[in-house]
Amino acid sequence: MADSNAERPLRKISTAFKELAATVSSPSPEVSVAQFSHACSLVSPLFGCLGIAFKFAQMDYVAKVEDLAKASSSVSTLVVMMERDIEANCVRKAGSHTRNLLRVKRGLDMVKALFEEIIASEGDNSLKDPASKSYDQVFRPHHGWVIQKAVALGMCALPTRSQLLTMLNEEEAEAKIHMQSYVNASAPVIAYLDNLFLSRQLGIDW
Repeated sequence: MADSNAERPLRKISTAFKELAATVSSPSPEVSVAQFSHACSLVSPLFGCLGIAFKFAQMDYVAKVEDLAKASSSVSTLVVMMERDIEANCVRKAGSHTRNLLRVKRGLDMVKALFEEIIASEGDNSLKDPASKSYDQVFRPHHGWVIQKAVALGMCALPTRSQLLTMLNEEEAEAKIHMQSYVNASAPVIAYLDNLFLSRQLGIDW
């Protein structure tokens, strides 16, 4: 039974990404670094809920989101942020805001794929298949053998579907609604981010 007084991260994520989707779908989208980093920070607890299998992803994602949040105090929009890195010739350097943005985008993509798999696997209390499929689709091509092995071992320690719902303080039916809402809202956001990189010939597979 969900506790109505406790935190419900799925609802916050759903709301924040609906707002982001509206922004990127406007005729002249200007996505502020502050709005983007705040929405992304709401996703962070999800990685923590998945246990040791996604510990590396959680640490990496949280660190990158925090970097963007700090950058928001001196940079207005994602476009301005990228243009500054391009001008400084530091796009691919470790620690650059643009490089960190790409890593955060990958995290958003991972959660989208995971939610799609969870929704599709209705009736199965195990998260191993949804988590494995989404990891293979998004993160695996960018991880070395050591991390891939650690993730594979960690898959055995994933929470069950019901345990995840308890951690998120949601009932099954409501959780599916909010997961689908994130899937729908994150799609144009991720497409917008991809276009920021591709339109500047920066690529997205590095």
